[in-house]
Amino acid sequence: INRFSAEDGDKYRAFLDHTEAASAFLADVLDKAPPDLKSRSLGELWPWLKTGFRFRRSGRQELMEFGRILSLPVKDFLDEWFESEPLKGVLGQPAVIGGMPGPYASGTTLMYLYQQMGGKNGGYRSSKFVKGGIGRLSQAVAESARSHGAIVRCGEPVARIIVQEDLAQGVELDNGELIESRVVVSGLDPRRTFFDLVGGPNLMPGFIRDVCNIRFKGTTTKVNLVLSGLPDFRGLEANNQLSSYIVISPSLAYLERAWDDAKYGRISLSPILEATIPTLLDPALAPAGNHIMSITAQYTPYYLGSGSWDKRQEAFGDLVVSTLAEYAPNIPEIVQQRQVLTPLDWERVYGLTEGSIFHGRMELDQLLFMRPIAGYSRYRTPFKGLYLCGAGSHPGGGVTGAPGYFAAHEILRDWN
Repeated sequence: INRFSAEDGDKYRAFLDHTEAASAFLADVLDKAPPDLKSRSLGELWPWLKTGFRFRRSGRQELMEFGRILSLPVKDFLDEWFESEPLKGVLGQPAVIGGMPGPYASGTTLMYLYQQMGGKNGGYRSSKFVKGGIGRLSQAVAESARSHGAIVRCGEPVARIIVQEDLAQGVELDNGELIESRVVVSGLDPRRTFFDLVGGPNLMPGFIRDVCNIRFKGTTTKVNLVLSGLPDFRGLEANNQLSSYIVISPSLAYLERAWDDAKYGRISLSPILEATIPTLLDPALAPAGNHIMSITAQYTPYYLGSGSWDKRQEAFGDLVVSTLAEYAPNIPEIVQQRQVLTPLDWERVYGLTEGSIFHGRMELDQLLFMRPIAGYSRYRTPFKGLYLCGAGSHPGGGVTGAPGYFAAHEILRDWN
């Protein structure tokens, strides 16, 4: 940081203390299921009363500061602290990842703090790498479930959720098999769950309207590269500096221009890139001497103003490689294979409506009591026995396990 601004370097530790305290406030709000606002039960409200007491003990000034920054554009928040554009460009990127707003939009500081909640992280965002690849996490969850008696069936699509007289009664598979159950739990996003599996004729008009109004509009594309060696980034002293995040976001203005393109259905010619090379931490993921580079790029709008993703997919892959080559000139010559997953691929291959990696945008009006829609933030649905447990539920996206954890507790409360 001092290479760009000694003043910013001097402020940085105080900035980390400030954001860690604010993200701890936010975590206190998000690490529990939303209360039933109609309930007068002390047991129901007690966790939130304890949060209120903690807020009160923290002091009026700290609480007011927390409330003030939540609605700020991340640009304004970072401008209050720093002068270096490269530093602000990098720190601003987590505030817009997976979403549509640009860094000048109100409420993006909330998303920045959300990305800090995993613990001390140097101020960029909290995340962990899974040994063996992220798929091992899913396998571990499945193995744990099996050890407790669950039967896990993969590759068998569900055709519909069976509901009768406001009761969930099981599911029907594509092959016609019926599986009866008093409880059905969906990890799909709300729109796909209700419109594709429950079916519009089973839903009330007001509920249909509210689900239709959930904003998705994914803006991220994934580009995976197989490399015959390591990229040679200018200015790095050693390759071990590549073992964390590599971010191409040189300024907040650069971020804003990229968003401005997407706003009008254009693929930004200067995309925002966040890359990792997981093989530096886990060499077993690739043959000796080879590496994997995983890149998340935005802004790439699901709805294109002209052309189609099927026709523009590989051209965008070329753009990502050429953008990286501006910083690591040897990248084009070491790329052996490439995979490009556009917002349309997220939808077609992984079932993410409009390519939204968070099952719906994470903005102030789509969080807490409003996630997924007002009146249904506690994982229940209009049908007894049907629950939501995906990222479209509170507290939102990211590999946290929190929506499923809270949903499981609500299911146990209802049926034990």
